[in-house]
Amino acid sequence: MKVVAAYLLAVLGGNTSPSAEHIKDILISVGADTDDDRIKFLLSEVDGKDITELIAAGREQSASVPSGGGIAAAAPGSGGGAAAAPAAAEAKKEEKMEEKEESDEVSLCFSVSKLK
Repeated sequence: MKVVAAYLLAVLGGNTSPSAEHIKDILISVGADTDDDRIKFLLSEVDGKDITELIAAGREQSASVPSGGGIAAAAPGSGGGAAAAPAAAEAKKEEKMEEKEESDEVSLCFSVSKLK
């Protein structure tokens, strides 16, 4: 990732086709290690390509990757609504568990203070 960032910094600085030395100079200036193999690989992959087109293509590809973290919503009529209901119930169950744990902690604090 740092090699890509150094390449993009060079391009942003006005160098439309940075060399391996340019990338190394940027990495060294911030105290990062340089990896010749990764630099060569990156340069071979972007050789002759427009960086704005590469970024646009990357955005299109990353848009199709699920980012996770939530309950997947089913499309209407796909029959996936039944699967979402148990997941919602599970989330409520976890919330109740957290509330119970918090109330236990409070009770414990009060009982310890009574011992002193």
